[in-house]
Amino acid sequence: MSESTQAWVAAGVRAVIGAHTQAQDAGRTDDVVALYTPDGVLELPGMDPLQGHDALRAAFKGWEPTQPQQHLVGNTVVTSTAEHEATAVSDVVFFQRGDTGWAVQVVGRYEDTFRQVDSVWLFQRRATTYQA
Repeated sequence: MSESTQAWVAAGVRAVIGAHTQAQDAGRTDDVVALYTPDGVLELPGMDPLQGHDALRAAFKGWEPTQPQQHLVGNTVVTSTAEHEATAVSDVVFFQRGDTGWAVQVVGRYEDTFRQVDSVWLFQRRATTYQA
């Protein structure tokens, strides 16, 4: 794979991660779900994996913000690329604003698998781990 193709894949991966983060924090459930393949999977600690748009929509609908929140995703490393598939690892810090201001709620890591569908990068799988 050429360097320009690798750069294009990495840019697409970072764009879909950013779009997911912004849509989730804004409570735009349908926009979040649209970023997953129809058989996409979300894995969270302590829960059975969520698979498919219906399961993802129900979960993200239940997680819509009731107070200001912000996921800060960074240190994204694209760990493998192919023409239509990629993987990446990112760190995440989740903040919520309460009565006393902003506070860290969760620190964790995303391990993501992406697939290109009709020239668009989508999540195939997101596995989240939390750090103590």
